[in-house]
Amino acid sequence: MIALDLLGIVIPVFVCAIIGFVWAKLGKAFDSETITGLTVQIGTPCLVFDTLTRLDLSLQDFGTMALATAVAVGGFGALALAWLHLSGMDRRTFLPALMFPNSGNIGLPTCLFAFGDRGLALAVSFFAMMIMLQFTVGIGIASGRVSWRTIVTAPVLYAVAAAIPVMAFDLTIPPVAGKTLHLLAGFTIPVMLIALGVSLAKLEIRSLGDGLAVALARLLIGFGIGTAVAWAFDLPPVAAGVLILQSSMPIAVFSYLFALRYGRRPEAVAGAVLQSTILGFISLPIVIYLVRFAGLPF
Repeated sequence: MIALDLLGIVIPVFVCAIIGFVWAKLGKAFDSETITGLTVQIGTPCLVFDTLTRLDLSLQDFGTMALATAVAVGGFGALALAWLHLSGMDRRTFLPALMFPNSGNIGLPTCLFAFGDRGLALAVSFFAMMIMLQFTVGIGIASGRVSWRTIVTAPVLYAVAAAIPVMAFDLTIPPVAGKTLHLLAGFTIPVMLIALGVSLAKLEIRSLGDGLAVALARLLIGFGIGTAVAWAFDLPPVAAGVLILQSSMPIAVFSYLFALRYGRRPEAVAGAVLQSTILGFISLPIVIYLVRFAGLPF
């Protein structure tokens, strides 16, 4: 029974990503720029606002998860710096990959299927904080300078800002606006997964050696730090499970895009992204079992 439950959580995520991968390998048309733009500029902000305001999530729950996420990212960075120093790998190239998991494309649907709507709301809280850190600290590491313009122009920031007063004062969203936002939010997760598959199919991979080491390190560091932070914050079971799951996700595809833009060995980072995603589909059922059925971290 547990095995079937685990498959029911992982297989829908895997199938959507495979559809995108096969679609790209068959040479079918896929306008990545348009689809990514729609997802980032419209779908994701609608998903964030709709989830935070529609589901049962208090402002305190959101704040606790956001703070726990920030602490976890700090832990990822500290442990990753130590590991990169010992291994002799370049920090600007691989540190963003080790610090920022794929909490959107893979993390959101996995948490939804594992913990339902409550899990999705908490996963969105993690994702919102992660995006803010990724597009400030992450870009700063890869480029050598921090650009606040990127974050202040990110629609997800304004979606969170708009959701906070609704959550704080228990405001009612007009039905027409609520249904429209919910409809737009609905396309986001499947499109993100299909776009992930397309992105993986198009990665130009020339180096796999360093990539495998980084892929394994990302999964192990994420799981270890996520578990420690969930225990330290004494999070309730669903919140703890979401934090650990999101922390244990593979490397975000944005890490490859950062490396490509700033000339940080993109071929090695591409190898790390692909290998961590493959390994992630193997490790995630184990993590889901531990957080949902075995009661980790309690």
